[in-house]
Amino acid sequence: MKLLYYLLFFCGSCMAQEVDIYFDFNKYDINMQAKQTLQLFTQSHKDALIVELRGYCDHVGSDAYNDTLAMKRIRAVQNALRELQFNVPDKTTIKSYGERFEQLPEQSANRKVSIVYKLPEKVAVKSELSEFRKSTLNAKVGDIIKLPGMNFFNNSAKMLPKSVPTLEELLCILEENPNLHIEIQGHICCQKERDVNDVSTARARAVFNYLIQKGINRKRLTYKGYGISKPIHKIPEKSELEEEENRRVEIRIVKI
Repeated sequence: MKLLYYLLFFCGSCMAQEVDIYFDFNKYDINMQAKQTLQLFTQSHKDALIVELRGYCDHVGSDAYNDTLAMKRIRAVQNALRELQFNVPDKTTIKSYGERFEQLPEQSANRKVSIVYKLPEKVAVKSELSEFRKSTLNAKVGDIIKLPGMNFFNNSAKMLPKSVPTLEELLCILEENPNLHIEIQGHICCQKERDVNDVSTARARAVFNYLIQKGINRKRLTYKGYGISKPIHKIPEKSELEEEENRRVEIRIVKI
């Protein structure tokens, strides 16, 4: 499989990264999950430079109302970051999209603020192939590759900020290889019974939604939740490590 390798600063989509902060319906206050995401982001990205804040809403309500709501959400995130002693430059671009964007079917995924940031060049530049990229570079149709570092809030499809680098790398691979088609596969751990809340599908769909929002043609992507049907380790797991390895998202190479 011929996948292009490049230094990170040559890939435009990898120069700027994003983390999403989600809101409750018709609200602009920072809920507990959003607060946790912001705390994790500020702790793990101390050198990040915020360049843009983008506000979004679902389609309920008028254009004017949603424009105002999206702006209030941006201000709430801006204030929360400053309360966490994280620098938000005065020149940061602020954009309220309201409901004027390609809405995702899952409405909760549309109620958000995207923090667009850049890392210092010494952090952003990669000179060696990652293990994930090596695996993808050598992949054949039918091969299954784990997305390293993909983590979610407990029993949720909301991704932790530390998942972003892997998503950005997957995005860049897909952009550089327009013939590549994949199936995104979600798995869970710990439950002896079936995936009652279908969390595995929701997590696979979250990766799917991220990629199409970034411009990848949805015809190149499918997603499916496998629940506990394909564990790496027998359930119940014997350790937290086994739980973590069962709780994963993978891609299957469909076409190259």
